[in-house]
Amino acid sequence: MASALLKAFTSPKQYFVVSLSLLSLLTPCFSIRANRRLDESDPSTVTSWTPATATWYGNPYGYGTDGGGCGYQDAVGTAPFNSMVSSGGPSLYKNGRGCGACYQVRCTSNALCSGNPVTVVISDECVGCYDDTAFFDMSGTAFGALSGSFSADQFRNIGRVKVEYRRVPCDYKGVKITFRVDSGSNPYYLAVLIKYVAGDGDIRKVEVMPFPGSGWATMEPSWGIVYKYQSDSSMAGPFSFRITTGTGKVLVVENAIPVGWQPSQTYESAVNY
Repeated sequence: MASALLKAFTSPKQYFVVSLSLLSLLTPCFSIRANRRLDESDPSTVTSWTPATATWYGNPYGYGTDGGGCGYQDAVGTAPFNSMVSSGGPSLYKNGRGCGACYQVRCTSNALCSGNPVTVVISDECVGCYDDTAFFDMSGTAFGALSGSFSADQFRNIGRVKVEYRRVPCDYKGVKITFRVDSGSNPYYLAVLIKYVAGDGDIRKVEVMPFPGSGWATMEPSWGIVYKYQSDSSMAGPFSFRITTGTGKVLVVENAIPVGWQPSQTYESAVNY
């Protein structure tokens, strides 16, 4: 059948067009495979290194800042963050949607670089860091780790280096997703900071069940990795949450915040990705 159809066309151009059309019919999987694209936002699929710039700020042996554009506060200086954090330029911070994402960063551009990758979590916004595709303004601890233990102080004196980075899954070694209730929360307004999200690390969407059995209500992004919900009725808890990460992975965290909850308190759940 194919040869008969091709003989009907004598023009090379006609022959080429029909040949491609027949190929797509005879091998339908070809077009499907050709249109598949590696999702570079998925930390489990990205393995290549990309150029970037790195600097550092804050105490040479510290965690950058205990404020930060993500809202983690002084948690960045304790386990499981352990000061291995970084501010991100626009392509990493993503107006707060990049908070919690984990990256390996390595330096091979200087004699003091160890070449060994270190893993950092995006915990802040690097304001004004627009002069490269990706910009890491790292804590003093994380930046020094790029050189290894013997030359960290000398390496920090360089101030700014070319590095390479890649997205990796976050691994919090068994720590569960944790919710900190914002100090401004009350029975009609709930705002929560969500931290230690394993895997993707970043969050696309948060839903809350404001009343037992009431169904899911979408929380609004407040700032950084803080989400808020306002109700016309008093909310006593418990609160369950449905979290969707940057690549669409969904996790239900049941009864994460109990009855009798209080502003400025932290509640660790029983699950993680």
